Amino acid sequence: MPRFDAPRSERKFSTSATLAGVPVAADVPIECTVYPDDCDAFGHLNQASFLRLFERARWAALAAGPGMDAFERSGAWPAVRKTTIEYLQPVFPGERLRFALEITRLGHTSFDMRQTVRRATAEGVVAAADFVFVCVGTDGRPVPVPAEVAGYFGARSPRATTATQRHTVQGVTLAVDVSGDGPALLLVHGFPLDRTLWRSVTSTLTGWRRIVPDLRGMGLSEAPDGDYTMAMYADDLAALLDALHVETAVVCGLSMGGYVAFELLRRHRDRIRALVLMNTRATADGSDARARREAMMARVRRDGTGFLAEEMLPKLIAPVSHETMPEVVRHVRMMAAGSAPHGIVGALAAMRDRTDAGDLLATIGLPTLVVAGSEDQLIPLAEARAMSDAIRGAHWAVIPAAGHLVPVEQPVATGRVLREFLEALPQT
Repeated sequence: MPRFDAPRSERKFSTSATLAGVPVAADVPIECTVYPDDCDAFGHLNQASFLRLFERARWAALAAGPGMDAFERSGAWPAVRKTTIEYLQPVFPGERLRFALEITRLGHTSFDMRQTVRRATAEGVVAAADFVFVCVGTDGRPVPVPAEVAGYFGARSPRATTATQRHTVQGVTLAVDVSGDGPALLLVHGFPLDRTLWRSVTSTLTGWRRIVPDLRGMGLSEAPDGDYTMAMYADDLAALLDALHVETAVVCGLSMGGYVAFELLRRHRDRIRALVLMNTRATADGSDARARREAMMARVRRDGTGFLAEEMLPKLIAPVSHETMPEVVRHVRMMAAGSAPHGIVGALAAMRDRTDAGDLLATIGLPTLVVAGSEDQLIPLAEARAMSDAIRGAHWAVIPAAGHLVPVEQPVATGRVLREFLEALPQT
């Protein structure tokens, strides 16, 4: 019976990862090197070997969490009931691959898993697989998913959902979660994050078609070579709306997502029904900020993305969140570690080179909500309020006990503020 067969060799996987010396378990993608004996006579990684690597990555994730014997201790085995694999790019000996594991559904006796494979460099997704597992006992009958496994998986931050779609626009394939029916709401994440930033908030916004993409180079979207700009992000999102047959949307952007929203205003104003600017600013980078971004770009090129979470976490979330919300810390770490280095470098360059949006504020002319965290260490409250005051008729909201990432620090309060704004919009 097919199941999580134990690996014969662990030579290819790093089963424990660190961020700035802090142990991190399955929140950090697992990496492996492709060896010649993994490949066929033509030098390609063959399908059977890919399946073995997917399997070993699953065991490596378990080893970093409750242990590889977690199922055996409970008298249950995860039997494969369905597998779907997309092979997107060829892989050759010597290449290093990064496996990300996401639990997309956790049931009583079964669970769904998605595994995504990237090159450790910046060349995008090379394969993706969806598995359906049913836990069975020694008699072959379904049994509950072991409690410690369910607790471990349940505590993680899924980066894919059953609603995740992939659309190729502007020559890049974007991952996007689409849920619900009604008027469109486009939610744009910040840096160095991904679309799961919004997951706790979107569930409260029923009555809206929630469109939540990973920007190019971030999360599960492709990270093509070349320069990235705010105009490029904006054009990607306009093309994504076309692909989803959406004429207009309420656009909500957090931090860098706000910079993208300003560029959407410049380039695609007719696609925006209303605007939410969350934990963001209108001013461009000054010389000091540009120098800091260039230093970070150089470090990512040299060391990869492992340092980002520990360096940025103290500024991204409020001190009280850092002390009392370990699940938020874990989620932010996973988001920061999950994007390709080239995508991170591209985002830094796009932010460094963005155009000042101060001249747009008085001309927005759309229903607008400005949201700030009371403890935001990156965007001072006074600066956010001044931006709100410069937008005619803008609504202003402060989320208490939250820093720069209000959707994950205070999702209930953030969802309530968003919902009240959306419900007050004129009917179309």
